[in-house]
Amino acid sequence: MEILSLILIMVLLMLQLFLLSQAQNSHPDRMAQAIRDILQQELKSNREELSTALRDNRTELSLGLDRMTQRLEEKLSTIHETSIKDARANRDELSKSMAYFQEAFSRNITSFNDLQKQKFQEMALRQDEMLKSTESKLDKMRETVDEKLHKTLEDRLGQSFKLVSERLEAVQKGLGEMQSLANGVGDLKKVLSNVKTRGALGEIQLGNILEQIMAPEQYATNLSTKKGSADLVEFAIKLPGREDSGETVYLPIDAKFPQEDYLRLQAAFETGEKALVETETKKLVQAIKKSARDIRDKYIDPPHTTDFGILFLPVEGLYAEVVRQPGLLMLLQRDYKIIVTGPTTLAAMLNSLQMASKPSPSKSAAVKSGKSWAPLKQNFQNSGKSWPRHEKKSGKQIKSWILWSVPEPK
Repeated sequence: MEILSLILIMVLLMLQLFLLSQAQNSHPDRMAQAIRDILQQELKSNREELSTALRDNRTELSLGLDRMTQRLEEKLSTIHETSIKDARANRDELSKSMAYFQEAFSRNITSFNDLQKQKFQEMALRQDEMLKSTESKLDKMRETVDEKLHKTLEDRLGQSFKLVSERLEAVQKGLGEMQSLANGVGDLKKVLSNVKTRGALGEIQLGNILEQIMAPEQYATNLSTKKGSADLVEFAIKLPGREDSGETVYLPIDAKFPQEDYLRLQAAFETGEKALVETETKKLVQAIKKSARDIRDKYIDPPHTTDFGILFLPVEGLYAEVVRQPGLLMLLQRDYKIIVTGPTTLAAMLNSLQMASKPSPSKSAAVKSGKSWAPLKQNFQNSGKSWPRHEKKSGKQIKSWILWSVPEPK
């Protein structure tokens, strides 16, 4: 707009100059001076107008900026106040929401705890009912098992007594020793009627074997074979000592019967669990080692006794199980100086020993008697190796024999 005004002024100025030049052609100097004056005056007027216009523009621009700044400040203040109000409203709403959530969560937790208590009470009632039902069923099963066990024991005892009677009659006909047979039957009846403990079972059986094979003066009973010790060995065989000393040398024989370990091993075999069989076998081996250690420490005292002892196992199945363990017999002989025997192998050993230990008038006979131990020991080891083959066949008979030899549960 200002530029258009300047252009219009310039046009008017040019027009005025043209008119003056037409009117005063006769006076050129005065005309030039007049033109200069007019131009100066117009230029001055234009400068003043331009300055005034610029000042007005600056003033108007400053006022516009002030108004814009004021409006911006008002807007910012409004936005700030709105933000504060919104933030306060959001905080209030969030606080209300949190309070509502906390209240709802507390109600849910309380409800869950009540429900859990109710469930636990129901479970406790069910467990009590199951426990009562189980106890009732166990009582019935126990009664049934007791009845069947009692009947089975009666049947087995009857069969065993019948078998024993038949064998005793055969022994009576073969040996013709009525008194010995009567004593043996009496001892056997005591065992079968459970008057003796398990330890006495092996002792009675060992006594019967010694009584049938050896003369009474060839062995001693309940003898202290170790000097300074009060421990009494069940049986000790009398052997001739050196010819120049004339003293008697005793061979200690002690019966051991780790019944619990053996029965647990048989039960493990029936379950077929390899790990359980290995565990029970280790326990049985430890029991046999302990028995051998006891015999060595309590009864062996060379030269008053032999440098070895005999561990008698009254059950063939137990003896077969011991023989079946790799290296166990050699370990017992090497570390504990103990020879393990069963009923059959003990009888064979005693027969050989009776022949080897007869008193001889000369020293050479005594040396010969001592050398006879080597084939006896070899025969004992060979006979022991044959037992594992018969273990399965004799297992059931051995287990039934153990069952009716154990006292009836009360």
